Amino acid sequence: MELEKFIADIASQFEDTDPSVFTADTQFKTLDEWSSLMALSLIGIIDEEYDIVLKGDDIRQADTINDLFEIVKSRL
Repeated sequence: MELEKFIADIASQFEDTDPSVFTADTQFKTLDEWSSLMALSLIGIIDEEYDIVLKGDDIRQADTINDLFEIVKSRL
């Protein structure tokens, strides 16, 4: 699993946010587009792309995209 692809997968869920905003250090929950529906969308794309089931607690524990990446990577 590559961080760059993971970032692109996360960015693809944010339709109104410029993809160039997304880096490993992006605090995704501070973006204007963030909502509980967006959390469900991220859980869905991670399940679909990486076959990892995240829970709401996993999203709450992650501050940055890299934090989320590390959670997913630890479960591969």
